Amino acid sequence: MSTGRRLVVLRHGETEFNAAGRWQGQFDAPLSERGHVQAAEAARMLASYSPKCVVASDLSRAADTGRAVAEAAGIPITYDARLREVNVGDWAGLTNAQIREQSGDLLERIDAGEDLRRGGTGETLDEVARRVHAAALEVAERMAPDTTTVIATHGVAGRALVAALTGIAQHTAWLGVGNLGNCHWAVVEDGSRGWRMTGWNLPV
Repeated sequence: MSTGRRLVVLRHGETEFNAAGRWQGQFDAPLSERGHVQAAEAARMLASYSPKCVVASDLSRAADTGRAVAEAAGIPITYDARLREVNVGDWAGLTNAQIREQSGDLLERIDAGEDLRRGGTGETLDEVARRVHAAALEVAERMAPDTTTVIATHGVAGRALVAALTGIAQHTAWLGVGNLGNCHWAVVEDGSRGWRMTGWNLPV
């Protein structure tokens, strides 16, 4: 049975790490000046969804992005650490070139779809999916029918969340779904056959 609930899964705005091509993971890199502008623009566009609340990762880049949406819409915001980005272990702060130099084989195996711990000591994709899925289900349970909630999170975490809700295998999503750009979002709606993705990497 359809409830008309809708989740908008929003990636945070740009950080200096994003601009430099550095892995962030759970390092708390703040929004750049451009990132704040992106967040304000996303907040303006997301008003068309008439969201009732925002739930955000507690890392500042996602929290500040979510706060921009909440303030623009005049709605409440709460924070949940389970919506944090994947923990990338020792790779936090490094570029792809530096990671390839230090642990190229591990990166190649992950890029090929093996679900290994990022940075050797970080998380697997399955671990990320379990925590973000649990957080999203709790959000959905609190939603009234025919309402929208914005979840402000991160790139890998957001893709894992959407895949988990819609029944897409994490391996398939990792290899084939593509990335969410900074301050781009996915839309997931609760239909008669469960959750389904109705938009990806919007507003592109």
